[in-house]
Amino acid sequence: MYTIRTYKRVESLEEAYELNQKKTTTILGGGMWLRLGSRQIGAAVDLSGLGLNTIEETDDAFIIGCMTPLRDMEIHQGLNQYFQDLIRDSLKDIVGVQFRNTATIGGSIYGRFGFSDPLTALLALDTTVEMYKGGMIPLEEFVNMPYDRDILVRIHIRKDGRRCAYQSFRNTRTDFPVLTTAVSCKEGQWRAVIGARPKKAALVEGAKKLPAKPEKQDVDALAKEACETLKYEDNMRASGEYRKILTGVLLNRAVETVCGGMDHED
Repeated sequence: MYTIRTYKRVESLEEAYELNQKKTTTILGGGMWLRLGSRQIGAAVDLSGLGLNTIEETDDAFIIGCMTPLRDMEIHQGLNQYFQDLIRDSLKDIVGVQFRNTATIGGSIYGRFGFSDPLTALLALDTTVEMYKGGMIPLEEFVNMPYDRDILVRIHIRKDGRRCAYQSFRNTRTDFPVLTTAVSCKEGQWRAVIGARPKKAALVEGAKKLPAKPEKQDVDALAKEACETLKYEDNMRASGEYRKILTGVLLNRAVETVCGGMDHED
């Protein structure tokens, strides 16, 4: 439960930015994750009147406004066709359709939550966040930056022809994930991401050393490196040791899916 003292539907990003410089101010996304905690919000700033709820496709990228509902991305034909359903697969099990109709991509990515499925998926792609004052920041840098009072405006996903796949494990469908994994390959260069450890998603550096078409032993070695270099912890959904076991399983499944797509295209 949270309470709001004052509410403002802003008419510009500059107005929103100025209001957000107060520590008691909160930018409203869909407001869904706010319900997980209990807090008092001095001023709630609503960006819904600024036209930031669209998905634009250009020759080079998909540009997604921060107020775009997760459901709009999940069912977007262009996004899913280009990225081989990675976007849909990362969103389809988040709570339920009504929830995804309200939760926004801006809130999900700015929050950098450990349980975030879309954060894991977008880290596997060439993704940049557009901040109002901070400009364009690669997502892999943004995810490790400290929180500040800037505003995430849009997300840019480059269309660079990479193959990709997403895998997650949940104890029950629509529950928070026990572990998430996304991989991608562009011109023989791999990228692998592990999330919900339950720490926030992180790249596995060893993926850069994978051969263009890795064998199972290559992926197993990558999983071992991930377990040694990333932090895994226990929570109510699973132990850290169980998550380490899942890492190898999900990485192998994701890499196999990507390699299968390569074979099909050849």
